[in-house]
Amino acid sequence: MSYKDYFKGKKVTVMRIGLLGRGIGDAAYMAEAGAQVLVVDDASVEVMQPAVEALKDYPNITFKFGPYQNEDFGNRDFILVGAGASLGLECLRYAIEDGVPLKQSASLFAELAEVPIIGVTGTRGKSTVTQMIYHTLSVVTGEKILLGGNIRGVSNLQLLKEAKEDSLCVMELDSWQLQGWGWAKLSPQIAVFTNFMEDHLNYYQKEGLDKKAAMRAYFADKANIFKYQKESDVLITTPEVFEEAKTLPDVTLGQEVRLADESIIPEDCLLAMPGRHNRLNAALAYEALKAISLTDEEIFSGLASFAGVEGRLQLLKTVNNVRIYNDNNSTTPQATIAALEALDLGNKNIILIAGGADKGIELNELVQSIGDHCRQVILTPGSGTDRLLNIINGIKKPIVAEDLEKAFEEARLVAENGDIILFSPAFASFGQYKNEYERNDEFVELVNKYE
Repeated sequence: MSYKDYFKGKKVTVMRIGLLGRGIGDAAYMAEAGAQVLVVDDASVEVMQPAVEALKDYPNITFKFGPYQNEDFGNRDFILVGAGASLGLECLRYAIEDGVPLKQSASLFAELAEVPIIGVTGTRGKSTVTQMIYHTLSVVTGEKILLGGNIRGVSNLQLLKEAKEDSLCVMELDSWQLQGWGWAKLSPQIAVFTNFMEDHLNYYQKEGLDKKAAMRAYFADKANIFKYQKESDVLITTPEVFEEAKTLPDVTLGQEVRLADESIIPEDCLLAMPGRHNRLNAALAYEALKAISLTDEEIFSGLASFAGVEGRLQLLKTVNNVRIYNDNNSTTPQATIAALEALDLGNKNIILIAGGADKGIELNELVQSIGDHCRQVILTPGSGTDRLLNIINGIKKPIVAEDLEKAFEEARLVAENGDIILFSPAFASFGQYKNEYERNDEFVELVNKYE
């Protein structure tokens, strides 16, 4: 069956289309295939105008902005739900009661394409592991490897145009996208689960859950990456995550399970990305690549040539013997702690730029790590920054800047020969930016201007 046959004539509501290109590409694909697409978003038409402009040539796409209306979610063939939509929303409950299926684009791609998928999730490290696997496969095989899931600007449904019977796809999957895999009762053939830490409590506690129940709900979404695997499939994870997985009441772990730690990677295997946590990331990637029969020589060669991921301990520039790192995608305290530990060789020469929106995660360990590793800390505005300021003053006297540009200026003034300027926010970007990518791009631009 042509993939387009699946969509032809269907009535589809696309919820939360976004501005990054993923939802826009999904809507365009379905419209090209002959679906009647209604795009709804609770943002204003002014905010969403770029999406409207991008899809203006499709007469079978219509738009409604502002508060969601139940009538747009009933009597539809399915709802394509954007990542991060609260399942407690009345409109989604209405759709479920009306018998309308909820879908997400990553799992819908898997459902239609039926190609082998290596899926990667985890609180931290999933982007790095995904890109390590994708890079090594591309280098070793010389073949076109599909890359999807939570990838900036990549529409999962547009990938259907490239999918062939012998294709292989690597997908980065966050907890929201894995909700869609749960709805479809699917899991990737090879599942990699990097770690599990506190995150997204601001999302899960909106459902009225206490912290412990919110963490269980968060793990349950993540667990969809292996929950529906067959006995012939493979789960690759750490001992800690595996112990947590065994506590799930409705999961039978009958698939092959491979446990990884950083000792798998030989000491003489050089990696571009510093830190013990990146050696663990490489170990997880190694096990995934072994599961599809690559040799040790092929894997270690591929890992050694992997240059790293934008926004994750990315060395942007060295000026006057001051190294500047972009770690924008560290949006939790634990991720920033890992960055500090990776870069500080005992010199305590790090000037940390951090701050942003609160996720409700405990901050005491971050404060201690700042005291252990930083010469100075510079904070940008946000609700997380406000909470951090209440407890950090006894450890370190921070500089509070009005925005990221001023924070970088302060860091340049403070930096001395041999220092490191590390942008590792520890908090989310919302409130100050449309998304974390906008924050990333601003910092990169600021550094590129710096001579």
